[in-house]
Amino acid sequence: MADRDPQPSSRASRSSRTSHAARTSAPAAWRSRPRQVRPTVLILGGFLTLPPLYGGLARRLLARGAAGVVVARVWTPDWVLLAARGPLAIATRSGRALLQAGRLAAEVSEGAPVLVVGHSAGGLIARLLTAPDPVRGRRFAAAGRIGAIVTLGTPHALANGQGIGRRLRDSLAAVVDEVAPGTLHSPRIGYVSVASRAVRGDPAGTGRERVAHLLYRSVVGRAAAPDTEGDGLVPVVSAVLPGSRAVVLEGAIHGPSGGTAWYGSEEILDAWWPEALAAWHDALAIRAGSDAKARPSKPSAETPARRSRRSPGV
Repeated sequence: MADRDPQPSSRASRSSRTSHAARTSAPAAWRSRPRQVRPTVLILGGFLTLPPLYGGLARRLLARGAAGVVVARVWTPDWVLLAARGPLAIATRSGRALLQAGRLAAEVSEGAPVLVVGHSAGGLIARLLTAPDPVRGRRFAAAGRIGAIVTLGTPHALANGQGIGRRLRDSLAAVVDEVAPGTLHSPRIGYVSVASRAVRGDPAGTGRERVAHLLYRSVVGRAAAPDTEGDGLVPVVSAVLPGSRAVVLEGAIHGPSGGTAWYGSEEILDAWWPEALAAWHDALAIRAGSDAKARPSKPSAETPARRSRRSPGV
């Protein structure tokens, strides 16, 4: 496949290190110019995918100004075990990748929070990482490390469908909706949903349209009426997260396959990347402003500062 790259994470990181002159910037320097800093991007791959599939997307993001790109090392067997083990193993791997991206951001993005791009089920994992409370005994609480979550064909709404849709709902989506519902951290995190209406589902249509109809029903159940539009796997109605900025494309299929344009293709990327950057910069500007307001002023000479009392463990 054209998008394959044997080591997308390390290659993207190395190229960003050599191309950005400010890699030794102070960790919090971005707060003084939140709309000028360049993002470090973390790519979270989709259900049953593997990291090399995102090498092309990583290179294209670097070509469009990303300071660095990390691809999470989540492999097909990790997704196969999702139903049996639940989402914590994948979320833990993704969390480690987020820490790696954060370290890279300290070098090349002036310490700014990471811009996360989640493809398909990877977008659900991105939301899960922001859960403020422990998830089945494991705490992620990574909202402070993330500046934007951009989802590409992510099935945010999963009804009582069949097959893959039901498995994803029971093992992942239901957990996410409980612990990190909707755009929980807006406006300090920018949320962008990217969907596509490339394929119309029709039980009486062409072979492709009949297959799409069955797949849409597996995701959203009876809500997938004839003429439902989507990317061939996830219908638009499922891929748009309420409260997010929505970008609905015309010609992108769900994933990289056989030369057909998908969300990460050269000819598609420019339709959503500017919106992703705008959402990320807006969230950074809001954080920079609110953090400055929350920062206590220095006590004057006439009024000595009072020593605050801290409760144990804080």
